[in-house]
Amino acid sequence: MPVVVQVNKKPIEPWHINMMPTGKGGFYLYLHGDVRKASNTKVGDLVLIELDFDEQYRNGPQHSMPKEFASALSLNTVARQNWDNLSPSRQKEILRYLANLKTKDALNRNIKKALLVLSGADGRFMARSWHDGA
Repeated sequence: MPVVVQVNKKPIEPWHINMMPTGKGGFYLYLHGDVRKASNTKVGDLVLIELDFDEQYRNGPQHSMPKEFASALSLNTVARQNWDNLSPSRQKEILRYLANLKTKDALNRNIKKALLVLSGADGRFMARSWHDGA
């Protein structure tokens, strides 16, 4: 859930953070180190939290799809269908991961892994197992 947060009225401009679901109806609020630094707090401190829904939040991938990945998906209908069936947050996570790879070799290796698991095969991609009972 997208929120804006201040800790002890800091930082002056509220920080944009996504609260993460606990799976039991609640949410976790993880505070980035910059927020703790701006508020001069550390883990374990008693703090005043000001929290509001982030009205400016706009959903959707922040990173464009690499042309190599788009091309590979266009050639593999099963992988494309499974890509389309992924939640927007999972698509966003994958695109962010691919965008942060440093070399073309790393990008190509990871596109192959993505296509493998999106095609339905058991495998590991992005430090998690896909399909084997999940």
